[in-house]
Amino acid sequence: MDDRAHLAFALSLLRALEPDPATTFCWSPYSVTSGLGLVAAGARGRTRDELLALLSPGKAEGVDRIAERLTSASSLKVLGTHQERPVLALSNTLWVRPDIDVSGDFVEGLGDWPGGAVRAADFASDPDGVRRLINQDVAETTRDLIPELLAPGSVEPRTVATLVNALYLRTSWIVGFTEHRTSPLPFHSPGGRRDVPTMRQVSRLPHAAQDGWQAVSLPTHGGVEAVALLPDGDLQDSEVALDAWTLGRLLDAMRSTQVDLFLPRLRVSGRAELREPLGGLGVDTVFTSDADLSGISESRRVLLSSVVHEAVLRVDEQGLEGAAATAAVVSLTAAAPPSRPVVVRLDRPFLLLVRHRRSGEVYFLARVADPGR
Repeated sequence: MDDRAHLAFALSLLRALEPDPATTFCWSPYSVTSGLGLVAAGARGRTRDELLALLSPGKAEGVDRIAERLTSASSLKVLGTHQERPVLALSNTLWVRPDIDVSGDFVEGLGDWPGGAVRAADFASDPDGVRRLINQDVAETTRDLIPELLAPGSVEPRTVATLVNALYLRTSWIVGFTEHRTSPLPFHSPGGRRDVPTMRQVSRLPHAAQDGWQAVSLPTHGGVEAVALLPDGDLQDSEVALDAWTLGRLLDAMRSTQVDLFLPRLRVSGRAELREPLGGLGVDTVFTSDADLSGISESRRVLLSSVVHEAVLRVDEQGLEGAAATAAVVSLTAAAPPSRPVVVRLDRPFLLLVRHRRSGEVYFLARVADPGR
């Protein structure tokens, strides 16, 4: 499939969420697409058009097609032993005030989204109690990697509904690293050189080098892959010039190659309020009194008051583990293999993309300026 539109969305929002290319940051295109896709399913007119233009730039995909893509990426192939079984947990929940008459079509359509559900929530009389319930549900889905998505005060009595996506992914490498080969090696971060635990393996891996970038893929069980993207020059300059067409060509060019790979063990995370970044990318009507969310409910005029996102990604010798959650709070309105291994040293800032290989859907996109920070 042509996944350039999804890559464009992933790159543009990374830069909007954390514009400083010297800062480590991680987010989940899959989770944000799910959360905003649910909002788009209940939006009409200009409100809907702005959301769809962001989620599928240049393609004008409908909500149904977005739901199909997310559903395709929610199914992981299960092969091998029990220890190698991948885990992907998903939830898409509409928490709604009991006195709000939710559209039957919206509730029915929610069933097309992975883990879709509706739960009653007494925002008016106990907003903080509902906040704690939502956080508890997210923590359960994410295996406690995200224990408190919604901070105190983020849910108010005027809140009528909250659309929440949560995901958890854990999977192991097909060709793993051995711990005895992990050793402290220099990483040249923007803040200076420091030694970090660095894993090493020599094996045949998908690899490409073109347009000023190298890409090396680490396939995992379940049909997922982690792709490290290392620029020839400085990441701060190269990332600004990287577009979806160049990245797509690079990913398509990967071929099995003998690679001597040095990869730091890492833990990256990110947390952001998306209202301002989304506005900068053309999504602003949904946050104003002109918002049309009548597809969710025609009984009350409502708007989005906030969109909160958090993501965590860990990479070690066994594999990767990641979690993400997005909450949209709805309120009342007011080349040929070489003879010797290609050496890829990820010892300076790089990008890390975790995606579903068959559909191209991106679960996580991280900028690694400093592993573990």
